[in-house]
Amino acid sequence: MTIALSQTPPKPIGKVQRINGCNAVAQAVKLCEVDVVASYPIRPYTGIMTEIARLVNNGELKAEFLMGGGEHDQLSIALGASAAGARAFCGSSGVGVTFAGEMYAPISGGRTPLQMVVANRTLDPPGDFGSEHTEALSTRDMGWMLGWASHAQECLDNTIFAYRVGEDPRVLLPQMTAMDGYFVSHIQGDVAIPPIEAVREFLPPYRHPHPLDPAKPVSHGPQIHPERGAAMQVQRANGMEMLKLAIYEHIDAFNRIFGRNYHPFIETYMLEDAEIVYYVQGAFAETAKIAIRKLRKEGVKIGLLRPRWIRPFPEEDVADALQNAKVVGVVETNLSLGAPTNGGCLALDLCTALYHLDRRPLQLSFMAGMGGETITPQEFLWMAEVMDRVKKTGRVEKRTWWAGFDH
Repeated sequence: MTIALSQTPPKPIGKVQRINGCNAVAQAVKLCEVDVVASYPIRPYTGIMTEIARLVNNGELKAEFLMGGGEHDQLSIALGASAAGARAFCGSSGVGVTFAGEMYAPISGGRTPLQMVVANRTLDPPGDFGSEHTEALSTRDMGWMLGWASHAQECLDNTIFAYRVGEDPRVLLPQMTAMDGYFVSHIQGDVAIPPIEAVREFLPPYRHPHPLDPAKPVSHGPQIHPERGAAMQVQRANGMEMLKLAIYEHIDAFNRIFGRNYHPFIETYMLEDAEIVYYVQGAFAETAKIAIRKLRKEGVKIGLLRPRWIRPFPEEDVADALQNAKVVGVVETNLSLGAPTNGGCLALDLCTALYHLDRRPLQLSFMAGMGGETITPQEFLWMAEVMDRVKKTGRVEKRTWWAGFDH
């Protein structure tokens, strides 16, 4: 689907404050007038719930704030609240995301459009507090909307936008809005916080068509016979297709009301004539732009493609954006060990999206930022050197490169 974006980005509406990603999400939860917030602390996402608790305590957010006994409890609370007709919010990081793993399929299968924020944290090992996307990406096939913010403004915007499309009556699917732990969650940036009247114009009150009601009983989470299971699964698959359509449909209103210039699914940077391209999600796209500007001054035709949402995956947009590129380097900050690349999982979706092109770029992967390590501009320059060699030789001699070990 072709989306026309303004060449001159509109001025974001709202009072600009310098806050971090955690506070930006908390402000968005307030603006979305969430009814129930379920929490269980784990760094670095804890800062979001600390700020939401302050807003509730001060009377700025009229929500019921509940503390679970763990991440599994937390999602169970949000599930019950959403099924009963309340707008619900929760979140986690790292091992907390994986500990709650049992809940993801029932939540999407029950068509309960709650929202969960993830401030990425690497799993064990190494178990440190650095950002890695593995934990959130482990849920990518569970029927949830999934995407990454690259800065604090997008944290606020993604929260509001995800509720709108997830609660669309045609969709009714949960949303996982992710951000890089520390690199986005704790680093401040200028954020335009819109007035609540603008949010109310964009985001109508949550109305589940079949809420839990003793007077109108319905079954939730039933154990059913196998021959009835396929019908439920195809409905969930259809819901994901409708989610993709809803993202396209609602982005124009979002941009108009809030003064933004988002493409529904992707961000491109100096991509028009690029021969080699970084494909990267999340905060390190901002670092990659530094390397791109330097290389462009040196005459290198390089650009960037950043997916904003990867579930549902925008295969048409990605294929259209990359059809003239010669080499694409997928920057992976996640593990998918034993996969064809024996590295990360982003390359798998990208390869599938490009497969049917008559002219498709050569593709390789760069494992970087693992364990929460910073990806430096120098490492992006090294990636560009590798991609440039591939462009000149026309051969991918090595499919996966590890930053810090292969150079």
